[in-house]
Amino acid sequence: MANRNLNSARWEANDEYYTVWASVEREMNAYLEYDPDVFRGKVILLPCDDPEWSNFTKFFALHFTDFGLKKLISTSYAPNSNAGAAFYTPTLFETEDPGYDEDKSLERGRVFTLTPEDVSGDGRVDIDDLKWAYLDGDGDFRSAEVTALRNEADMVITNPPFSLFRAFVDWLMAGGVEFSVIGSSNAITYREIFPLIRENCLWKGATGNSSDMVFGIPKGAPVKAADRAKAERLGYPSDGRQDYTRLGNSCWFTNIEHGRRHEPLQLMSLADNLKFSRHKGVRGKGYARYDNFDAIEIPFVDAIPADYDGVMGVPISFLDKHNPEQYELIGMSAYGQVPAEVKIAYKEGHHRPYVNDVAKYQRVLIRKKD
Repeated sequence: MANRNLNSARWEANDEYYTVWASVEREMNAYLEYDPDVFRGKVILLPCDDPEWSNFTKFFALHFTDFGLKKLISTSYAPNSNAGAAFYTPTLFETEDPGYDEDKSLERGRVFTLTPEDVSGDGRVDIDDLKWAYLDGDGDFRSAEVTALRNEADMVITNPPFSLFRAFVDWLMAGGVEFSVIGSSNAITYREIFPLIRENCLWKGATGNSSDMVFGIPKGAPVKAADRAKAERLGYPSDGRQDYTRLGNSCWFTNIEHGRRHEPLQLMSLADNLKFSRHKGVRGKGYARYDNFDAIEIPFVDAIPADYDGVMGVPISFLDKHNPEQYELIGMSAYGQVPAEVKIAYKEGHHRPYVNDVAKYQRVLIRKKD
């Protein structure tokens, strides 16, 4: 499965998730609140996109002048390479253009560009001024032509295929660009991802970390009834264009600064946790030590004792609120990512921490900074 995910030139049907406008707007606004000029003078690439459907493209095209962008580039994947064109219907935007080619439409990716040029002549620069062309290839982000666009860009912002998340982050890091991308929270535990978080090369975004994120999906794509109903309750009923689903474990990963990662956690002392913690497993009982790691188990983020100087294992949700000035990330219980000072032994080959012979979910190992 891993080799197929890394080497296949095809997206899977269950990778067809379109990010809703509100999710894009909330996250980008968090960067702007921290630095109003964060996008000014930048070339932004939106790969793994469908520019005719994408709210990423629409959002940045609408705010092109407001943000002071230098250039916006958006690329799409060829329909025949994208779930076998199962959900593809050419739009009037393409078919009524003189450059439309029926054969290329299925086999080639597309590239849309927006520069400070009023192509439409309406006195402003926005989505009506996008220019487009077919790519030479199918638009795979690993191709030479899309990689060349990455090398031109200052920032890459997108919702990449979840099945290719590891490969996509590797591609981002190789390009040395700023980025903001959506992935599964479980990616924190990947052997390829956590070291980057530990070394402060990427971190969690500002929004969508502890709540459901809604995505559009193509009409006819499979979706669980419960997820469809939850999306509708969140304000996204199915419409004539697409259906909607929700993913409870989705989040943003970025290396763009935002204010939330510099807010210190407000925590009680060890003594106060023993007396007043709202968690029955901590109040009056204290903290257990792992059977196989030289650290104490912290079952809830808000139960971290502020004055404890030793190594602590905390839930991966800690990274939603991690302030790098407050705590040092020293390891992850998974896949041998435990430093020598902490590691004792894995049990029965399972890369899990144990307390009283009971396995816990993966833990991030942290230590208070001086």
